[in-house]
Amino acid sequence: MKERKHIRLYALLSASVLSLVATVGWSQQPSLRWLGTLGGNSSSAYGVSADGSVVVGWAQNDEGHTRAFRWTASGSMTDLGTLGGSSSSAYGVSADGSVVVGWAQNDEGHTRAFRWTASGSMTDLGTLGGCCGAAYGVSANGSVVVGWARDDENWYTKAVRWTDSEGVQEIDTPYAYEGSVAYDVSASGSAIVGISYFTSGIGSVFLWQNGTVQTIASYAEAVYGVSADGSVVVGSADYGAVRWVNGSMQDLGGGYGSTAYDVSADGSIVVGEFDTSVSGREHAFRWTQATGAEDLNTVYADLLSDGSYLIAARAISPDGRYIVGYGYNAATRRNEAFLLDTGFPLRGDVDRNGSVDDADLLEVLFSFGGQGYTNQDLNWDGTIDDADLLTVLFNFGSGG
Repeated sequence: MKERKHIRLYALLSASVLSLVATVGWSQQPSLRWLGTLGGNSSSAYGVSADGSVVVGWAQNDEGHTRAFRWTASGSMTDLGTLGGSSSSAYGVSADGSVVVGWAQNDEGHTRAFRWTASGSMTDLGTLGGCCGAAYGVSANGSVVVGWARDDENWYTKAVRWTDSEGVQEIDTPYAYEGSVAYDVSASGSAIVGISYFTSGIGSVFLWQNGTVQTIASYAEAVYGVSADGSVVVGSADYGAVRWVNGSMQDLGGGYGSTAYDVSADGSIVVGEFDTSVSGREHAFRWTQATGAEDLNTVYADLLSDGSYLIAARAISPDGRYIVGYGYNAATRRNEAFLLDTGFPLRGDVDRNGSVDDADLLEVLFSFGGQGYTNQDLNWDGTIDDADLLTVLFNFGSGG
């Protein structure tokens, strides 16, 4: 019955309608945008919305203070303010770009985790009774925030999650002799990754899933990103960028000092930075199973003016199309946040074959009404619905 329903719906999409919507798609060409600063000398991007229209991070203002920013494709870079102090920084953004998280100083100069919403308000998320905290990741709908907070008993950081219904909650992790930090949360909010430090700079990678914590790696240096279903985690260990797939570690080939910072929702694309060892400076990389670790400066050389280069890729959109981070902008002679639109996958290209066609339409139709945070959920709002279907239709015929 369900199959016949989808087939009847597909039959209603006449050739004339498909021809019409194919003419109004967005540009699919790769592009690079330097995002500027807030009047100071540098900036860096740490998060990007699902459609690439919102980027968040930090930028120096004209007084030299680091401030959290939110950049929009239709506007410009906006200073999100502080909680009363002089500095702040944004690290995560919801799929639709309406919720931003990070840290901000309060009027006592303490670092506090914040959640900013499109209404323009910045909220202090609180701590475990101590002075300080910071937020590093947020779920796709903005309802679950993760990071660290201090309690009123000791100086060590403790991994935490914040929700509207439960407030701030400590994540009880093993081996946290020198503190713990939660660095990222999956799209649905059901999986959280972080590190329990048992000595300075070294610890165990933990995965929290629906209240249960497991250790997936020991002697890791850092962990930063998690896929939508929690099966793929990225970071650094053994002196290089790595990817853990269901707990099994894979060297990404970035070499000594390389780090993986983020991963696409399906776990197939990883971004980060590595030392080229020739120039002696860090370069942004992208990794896939097919290509291995590739220097974004080489792949997108035609988008870079003479002397400009991309230093670190800090975040990637759920579908893997948009990459943000920071690099050196030769035109302004400073390090700046960037937004790289790789042009792939095409908008609406569910099966990633380079063409938006019947196969993509059917993928959405046969998943219609189902749970999202999969490639069929093109706007990453948690449900496969009309909005996803229209994305395919408005780009039908692209590529090929």
